[in-house]
Amino acid sequence: MNKIKLLLASLTLSIVSVAQSYEGSIEFRMETSKDTTTNIYYVKGNDVKLDQIGRKSGKVEGSFVFNLSAKEIKFVNPVRKVWGDHKSEMAPVIKGTCVSSKGTNTKMIQGQKCAEYIVKNTEENTIITYWIVVGKYDFFAPLVKLWNRKDKQSIYFNQIKDLPKGSMPMLSEEKSISDGKLISRLEVSKMSKGAIDASKLAIPADFKKFEQK
Repeated sequence: MNKIKLLLASLTLSIVSVAQSYEGSIEFRMETSKDTTTNIYYVKGNDVKLDQIGRKSGKVEGSFVFNLSAKEIKFVNPVRKVWGDHKSEMAPVIKGTCVSSKGTNTKMIQGQKCAEYIVKNTEENTIITYWIVVGKYDFFAPLVKLWNRKDKQSIYFNQIKDLPKGSMPMLSEEKSISDGKLISRLEVSKMSKGAIDASKLAIPADFKKFEQK
């Protein structure tokens, strides 16, 4: 009887854990001195689709589909109606040393309380302040690590030590240390929590696989 109770308790905890994961869409807006881009993440468990929205067209110009369980990424080109396997590039090279620290300030963003984290690299003349919420965003840190992008916003985020599980930056600002000039700003501009149909994350059946020759 005790074994049955323990099994039921274990199953209940597993169900609760799954239920607690964020499901819905999250819109990120990236601003630099040269451009403004918008990425929309559609999250369902360990599957995430990222749509890149064209600034002028307002339409999806490219997508990435992440399977965090299998650690696989696929790219999707809606214009050419093709898809393919996306392989992560080599690990980024960091000059000098990134020093991360947790600040004492907090900020409310999109109705959520965020804590201040700072990553500084003197040799690269860069400091990035992240405003991080701890919640049900278990997908975010593994996605950033898997995607392995070369922009400093992504690279420096991976340098933050001992982040609690489910952490995600709601706002981050990259500045030069020497003059305090803003280089880039990434912010969650919209969130919509709710069930995501699995077909939203699937590659359309009429898209062909792109094979490199």
